[in-house]
Amino acid sequence: MTQLLKRAVWSALTTRQAAFSRGGSLARRFDPAISPFAVSRDNSPEALEALAGLIEEGADQVYLLQAEDVALPETLEAEVTALGVLMTERSAAPQAGLDVAIRPLEKADVPEMVALAELTRPGPFTARTPELGAFWGVRIDGRLAAMAGTRLNLTGYTEVSGICTHPDFRGRGLASALSSHVAGDIRARGDTPFLHAYADNHGAIALYRQLGFEILSEVNVAVVRSRINTL
Repeated sequence: MTQLLKRAVWSALTTRQAAFSRGGSLARRFDPAISPFAVSRDNSPEALEALAGLIEEGADQVYLLQAEDVALPETLEAEVTALGVLMTERSAAPQAGLDVAIRPLEKADVPEMVALAELTRPGPFTARTPELGAFWGVRIDGRLAAMAGTRLNLTGYTEVSGICTHPDFRGRGLASALSSHVAGDIRARGDTPFLHAYADNHGAIALYRQLGFEILSEVNVAVVRSRINTL
């Protein structure tokens, strides 16, 4: 796989999304108000200690997402670990027709976007996550029925993310149509679309294959916080 995607968070925070970055040459994290993702440059002891220095003691936690093994210094602990997959678009699937319009989502839509994300859990999402990239949605009877957008943005690649549909509107092909729309917009800008899914989410992976994505690599996911010291 391309070196940029092995640690896509690092690639994003050191290129196109550097403005959202906290940290330095060894480890970085997104502004936590925007996204909880963090990353070390590599698994060297110096880089891992720098990563630990970005995580405050207490409730602060970060998400690690990388193809390489997750290594942690003694001062950090993983609360959750999981296996995921990174998929890249190999061929563009024809966009399915919908009887409802796909529209760009704006600042006024953010409260409904957050509520939909909290209900459906597509991944970490805050009121400021849309600052990372454009989002589109479908409204039915005045309600935000589904949405999808972009998250990680690095040289040559943009991630399709935040794909979710309200339970009241599932089974209508909204997620497929929105994913295809976002991927098409990425392609039009000259980038390759990519996305992440949990390895055991077979339904989502099957959907993404239908949309022209193929698994490029497994990735490791970990939710990490500072280790609590007890006497």
